[in-house]
Amino acid sequence: MNTANGGLWEFWIDRGGTFTDVVARKPDGALIAHKLLSENPERYEDAALQAIRDMLGLAPGAPFPTKAIGAVKMGTTVATNALLERKGDRTLLLITKGFGDALRIGYQNRPHLFARHIVLPELLYERVAEVDERYTAEGEELVPVDLEGARAALEKAYNDGLRSVAIAFLHGYRYHDHENAVAALARETGFTQVSVSHEVSPLMKLVGRGDTTVVDAYVSPILRRYVDRIARELGGARLMFMQSNGGLADARRFQGKDSILSGPAGGIVGAARTAAMAGFDKIISFDMGGTSTDVAHFDGEYERAFETLVAGVRMRAPMMRIHTVAAGGGSILHFDGARYRVGPDSAGADPGPACYRRGGPLTVTDANVMVGKIQPQFFPKLFGGDGDEALDGDVVGQKFAELAARIEADTGDKRTPTQVAEGFLRIAVENMANAIKQISVQRGYDVTEYTLNCFGGAGGQHACLVADALGITRVFIHPLAGVLSAYGMGLADLRVMREHAVEAVLSDDVLGEVAKTLDGLETESRAELVRQGVEPSRIEAIRKVHLRYEGTDSPLVVDVTDRAGIVAAFEAAHAQQFGFIAPEKSHIVEAVTVEAIGGAATMADPVVETAAAATTPEAMAEVETHMAGAARRTAIHDRERLKPGARIAGPAVIIEANATTVVEPGWAAEVTGQNNLILTRVEPRPGQASVGTEADPVMLEVFNNLFMSIAEQMGVVLQNTAYSVNIKERLDFSCAVFNPDGELVANAPHIPVHLGSMSESVKAVIRERTGTINPGDVFMLNTPYNGGTHLPDVTVITPVFDAAGGDILFHVASRGHHAELGGITPGSVPPHSKHIDEEGVLIDNFHLVAGGRLLEAETEKLFASAPYPTRNFRHNLGDLKAQIAANEKGARELRKMVDHFGLDVVHAYMGHVRDNAEESVRRVLDVLKDGSFTYEMDSTAKICVSIKVDKAAREAIVDFTGTAGQQDSNFNAPSAVCMAAVLYVFRMMVDDDIPLNGGCLKPLKVIIPEGSMLNPRYPAAVVAGNVETSQAITDTLLGALGLMGACQGTMNNFTFGNDAGYQNYETICGGAGAGPDFDGTDAVHTNMTNTRATDPEILEWRFPVLIESFSIRRGSGGAGRHRGGDGIIRRVRFREAMTAAIVSGHRRVPPYGMAGGEPGMVGRNYVERADGTIEELSWTDKAEMNPGDVFVIETPGGGGYGKVGSC
Repeated sequence: MNTANGGLWEFWIDRGGTFTDVVARKPDGALIAHKLLSENPERYEDAALQAIRDMLGLAPGAPFPTKAIGAVKMGTTVATNALLERKGDRTLLLITKGFGDALRIGYQNRPHLFARHIVLPELLYERVAEVDERYTAEGEELVPVDLEGARAALEKAYNDGLRSVAIAFLHGYRYHDHENAVAALARETGFTQVSVSHEVSPLMKLVGRGDTTVVDAYVSPILRRYVDRIARELGGARLMFMQSNGGLADARRFQGKDSILSGPAGGIVGAARTAAMAGFDKIISFDMGGTSTDVAHFDGEYERAFETLVAGVRMRAPMMRIHTVAAGGGSILHFDGARYRVGPDSAGADPGPACYRRGGPLTVTDANVMVGKIQPQFFPKLFGGDGDEALDGDVVGQKFAELAARIEADTGDKRTPTQVAEGFLRIAVENMANAIKQISVQRGYDVTEYTLNCFGGAGGQHACLVADALGITRVFIHPLAGVLSAYGMGLADLRVMREHAVEAVLSDDVLGEVAKTLDGLETESRAELVRQGVEPSRIEAIRKVHLRYEGTDSPLVVDVTDRAGIVAAFEAAHAQQFGFIAPEKSHIVEAVTVEAIGGAATMADPVVETAAAATTPEAMAEVETHMAGAARRTAIHDRERLKPGARIAGPAVIIEANATTVVEPGWAAEVTGQNNLILTRVEPRPGQASVGTEADPVMLEVFNNLFMSIAEQMGVVLQNTAYSVNIKERLDFSCAVFNPDGELVANAPHIPVHLGSMSESVKAVIRERTGTINPGDVFMLNTPYNGGTHLPDVTVITPVFDAAGGDILFHVASRGHHAELGGITPGSVPPHSKHIDEEGVLIDNFHLVAGGRLLEAETEKLFASAPYPTRNFRHNLGDLKAQIAANEKGARELRKMVDHFGLDVVHAYMGHVRDNAEESVRRVLDVLKDGSFTYEMDSTAKICVSIKVDKAAREAIVDFTGTAGQQDSNFNAPSAVCMAAVLYVFRMMVDDDIPLNGGCLKPLKVIIPEGSMLNPRYPAAVVAGNVETSQAITDTLLGALGLMGACQGTMNNFTFGNDAGYQNYETICGGAGAGPDFDGTDAVHTNMTNTRATDPEILEWRFPVLIESFSIRRGSGGAGRHRGGDGIIRRVRFREAMTAAIVSGHRRVPPYGMAGGEPGMVGRNYVERADGTIEELSWTDKAEMNPGDVFVIETPGGGGYGKVGSC
């Protein structure tokens, strides 16, 4: 039973983006719920306070009866909104000298692969000042902290009105004294908010920790003002807030960095606790609100993420592992001329959906009104000027009728308004199901074994459909499901988490030190909970260790036991999530955490007597709805009238005060003794969906998403299971799905230079092995003359057979950049290769797996017998196994798709999605003009292109005739790379989220002269062609189309290593070109690459180098009406002797400007020797580095657009 709270009220509040939900526990222990709009300025200032007034029956302005309120437990979006809307406090960032631009550059990747105008998240800090200080990764103080310089920066900012400061120094997570000294100065200066990185996030990674520290400084003052306001209004009532980690904190100790997922975390707590009371221990929580849907996996304990991306900001703090998809009740419905689309934009609370009576657009909620699943007469009357009117069903019908007419006019597809609404709902359901796959199936969990715990205002409307999409057969809905996040606030413990970085190889000695560290963290955590009012006897502590394999960046969190127990738990978790273990590798203790827990409310759902036999209650009404593709007479039931033992067969709609639950045909709902609602599929799901083979605008979007989801799921498996850092961390890989003929159907948006080119590799295998391929066969190749790019990029191809093993239905393929594949230099990117053999092991259509048996001995012989063999076959084999596993994932998902839809339908839609992409490109051709361009490279070789558009046929000829012949250098680009560049550029011109597939190339006839540097013959060297010439081809095409100034036009490939086993490869960002209505972006990867940079703290921990600076090269972008983006300066000081090499471009010829814009500055490579001498290097060069030498790379700026002063 619910325990009375000493005769006092408690209020548990979730202030969401659309609604504010409240559960109140009355003095007698009874629970009541309330819901109101989060934003309703015409009626009240703050929704949380208004809710308390409503439930206590207080008049406006009347004081709160403080002594009658025992506690208020609250989740709030105040800090999240400040972050999303960039409305935090003015903030100063103090950071190590040389790293003032580190958070701006981040990991150098762009968020949207095909954007011409690259838009990066707006910086949170107003200004940055560098502080001269430096530690090495090992703790040697190289430069004492310059306190006078720090003082001057602080005083200037303070005098300019700033009161918030974030302090983040390199390796400050481990060595605190410099940060502490400057923090003391900041407080002395008068700063009221001082956020220090080792206190905010004591974990390695400067960029993530720095971002988190800035977030804390930026939003904490806003949060503090809100908390203080609530506290003032409530007088002395105890006030607690939900943290992102799922625990409550006293209001006085609630920090900005812990508040970002405050509301969603309450939902996970509510889902886990209520499911446990009902006897379900394995759940998928499904929280569908007005703006978005949050999903999470729970199997006995909360899962935390210690590194997440929120509103474009990298957060390095413990948070509930929640995956959010932009598909809520308020998600806006779109029709783009060919496809139905749902979201990602939302109508929010104001104006809200069309039915909210505020002139809003059509949304998912409106679609449910249209099909009858939401009945306005039974929905809470919260709308209109006085907040007392019902939903407006008439405007919904009118708007869907208009949309149906437009769809028919554009496509000839005739549907009723109701059928149009049902089509949109199907897409929304698929989007949500794909989100659940990401937190379950992709991480190795069999989702069919789980119960879907459904809550949120919109969750029950879609529960059965989402479950069906996943193969889940049971849905759990608590009586307070409509306000479960608020209920979770009341059920939650107070929690205090403390972390400590370790970064040491697991050993008995290290475990001894870890135990001492954990003892200290536990003492500190328990004391903090006692200070927050928890009885010491009610506190428990959980100890965890973050463990990873040496050379990887994927830690897993396991319980702290003895060494054998830790390793066993880690290996079990690794096998579960990644599919393999690596017993030959050492284990790295990355960090340890202690979580102190206590003070949860004593709650249990009451059990009442259940009828001996299931009863069918009388319906309160019967209406017509549209479910499962047909009009159906549907019973409406009042949830309050349903007694334990009641059973309702679908179709039915169950109405309650704060939610609507839809029981679909084939499902049944039953009320348990705890008054929970359990939905169960009682009829088998149809074996195959009844979808025709003709193109349908609804199913076109469904299949678009499904094909792309398969490619992305393959990518997750590859990233998780690969050995190479290039694949795991830099994400230099690509995965794709192909039809039986090898035509590209879907390519996940990974690395652009891989896009499209894998199709040629698949076709080569089909062409050369026709009639000899058997089930279980897998092939690999990397030859540049058969669809490959350069030798380290190995493509693994798996034919997918039918169940009988007779016909090939599809192909799946994965391409990954192996860290080492032989050649004359380690890393297989030699700057001066002239023959393909000098670049590594050449693989052409090799049989890797025969009938399910890995041909390991034959593969090792191939890798070891090349003229310059691989240096580490074990690593290659690990990556190949990962690629095989990724392909197998794709094959399984495709077979599931065939089982569900039928082979004819899947094949038909493989064609339809390609036709859709083709049409999108044809529409672009309608507005293009003929053009030509000649692009000179640093070597004096020229790339020539002519583009002729046939407007009548809506086709274009892209002709590279005139391009320089095959080069003696390694700047030859295989034709597959050239085709990938063409595909990328024309996809870039389509301002829409279309799938990337072979259809994009159908309107284009591409002529690449054989024997040219863009279509070389054996034995041409090609390593720079893949990384450098590909960039040049892209800018040549953009120049011919006159779209924008050139980007930096190079990847700045930098490698270093020695015989001691050190080997690193990185690509380095530069400036983006400007366009007719935008400036170029500074310091970002462009065109054919988007690999991530390794965090400077990680790099210095792994290698004997110092990153002296990573800064924007200001003024290097070309001038113009719109300026080109600036490049960067990267200084790497070597602490041991190594060989360093650079393969780059635009060191002699500058990136062009467009339409009168000035070119960007050329880049520069040079070495500063320890004795002060400067050694200039060419665009492709190498140098022997000695201790103390600095390798300096200055990357080019982007070209400007338009003459300065023109308009």
